Amino acid sequence: MTTSSVGKAPAADDRLDGTVLRQAAVVVLGVIMSILDITVVSVALPTFQREFDASYATVAWTMTGYTLALATVIPLTGWAADRFGTKRLYMLALVLFVAGSVACSFATTIEMLVAFRVLQGLGGGMLMPLGMTILTRAAGPHRIGRLMAVLGVPMLLGPIGGPILGGWLIETQSWHWIFLINVPIGIVALVSAAVILPKDNPSPSESFDFIGMLLMSPGLALFLFGVSSIPEEASVTATKVLVPAGIGIALIVGFVFYSFRPAHPLVDLRLLKNRKYTIAMISMFLFAIAFFGAGLLIPSYFLEIRDKTTLAAGLLVAPQGLGAMVTMPIAGRLADRMPIGRIVPVGLVLIAIGMSLFTQLEADTSIPLICGALFVMGLGMGATMMPIMTAALQTLNAASTAKGSTLLNIIQQVAASIGTAVMSVVLTNQIQNSDAIAKLGELGKTPPPAQPPAPEVLAQMQQQIEQLKSQALTDSAAAFATTFTVAFVLLLLTFIPAFFLPRKKSETPTPEGEQAAAPVMVH
Repeated sequence: MTTSSVGKAPAADDRLDGTVLRQAAVVVLGVIMSILDITVVSVALPTFQREFDASYATVAWTMTGYTLALATVIPLTGWAADRFGTKRLYMLALVLFVAGSVACSFATTIEMLVAFRVLQGLGGGMLMPLGMTILTRAAGPHRIGRLMAVLGVPMLLGPIGGPILGGWLIETQSWHWIFLINVPIGIVALVSAAVILPKDNPSPSESFDFIGMLLMSPGLALFLFGVSSIPEEASVTATKVLVPAGIGIALIVGFVFYSFRPAHPLVDLRLLKNRKYTIAMISMFLFAIAFFGAGLLIPSYFLEIRDKTTLAAGLLVAPQGLGAMVTMPIAGRLADRMPIGRIVPVGLVLIAIGMSLFTQLEADTSIPLICGALFVMGLGMGATMMPIMTAALQTLNAASTAKGSTLLNIIQQVAASIGTAVMSVVLTNQIQNSDAIAKLGELGKTPPPAQPPAPEVLAQMQQQIEQLKSQALTDSAAAFATTFTVAFVLLLLTFIPAFFLPRKKSETPTPEGEQAAAPVMVH
């Protein structure tokens, strides 16, 4: 036997063995379905409008309902994982997600589709926090960086592959296949989980926090509903935004005060007493607002300003994913060997360099230059997001892993929703301020004249319309540039908490509840 400290794990134990990698593959299969599904469905919204003869506001509920189901179930996941076991719960989540997918494909009305999307969301909401819990327990804190890099694969493929896959399936098959594609993947994931994931040893001693559930789950769902209504209402002060968001905030604040009373709260905010965990969470919150908010804008620019098809827009965004694929495995290995505080700022600098181009966007900006900037942003993303998650998860012991992963997912979900809403409102307001766009809208509402105009008058009118279209395109591109500037400023704010992430080896966090000097016996 040899003795070594926890701070430096034995070399043999540093490698990711086959057992851990097989568990990671099972997790990635499940998580990739839920993330792909979000972007695939967003591509299909115009198709749903035609197929179900519904307004955009109505079909948008296929996205909103899914998000609200996620928000409702995520807080319950930490308790349920400890109570029933991660393997059983993960398999149940897969069953719910696949069953929801099949039901969606058979929907004959928009109301049925929204209801089945909620069923999908109940399963999909559990997959990511459960996946993090499974991987953290399998790898241990000293290898979690590399495992988080593995879990980053579906996070990359979702935004890139979703529009491409969705566009291709709708064009070559039918909208039903954007849901049916989940069936074979889900079956493989379910069988793999049954065979590969270790047997559960649940701890049923914790009582269920009923009051916490009545406060947190509806509070989170109402808050996200209010926030997600901002783009549709184009105003933060609209009743549809303020009322649900206000009630949601009140319930969440009530939960915050209440959560320190029970021994086992639904979401354990006591984890935030851990300074390093809290700093990592603040960094993740600011980063997710800026990065996911900006991520919404990029395909929209290609679709609306450059008049690209959905499939082409998806392919043009792909360089960002390719960049992240280069740095994510490297950052994952480094995160297990050196302080996170020396990795994350480098990633943020790369993202800032790439995003700076988008603050100068024009209607005719070189597409190769845009793709180059996306690649640089991807390099930065690969060195930022997963290391921040690693910084949080490294501080958790085995007992707090499930609830720590749950809280991390809640923060990420809220931040992404806020980022999307903020960028949508800024972009909408900027576009509405364009005189050229307003005049084009007025012309579109003007009834045709009773008598056709003279040829020279018609030619003059057409020339004026072309000038207005050209100016409207220029104004729209400027609106995107201004909105990217907001995202850029939010990204710069992320440097503040990132500066306080561990920067020395001695600061590398020890899992909460463990003693750094405790020896590890290795046979």
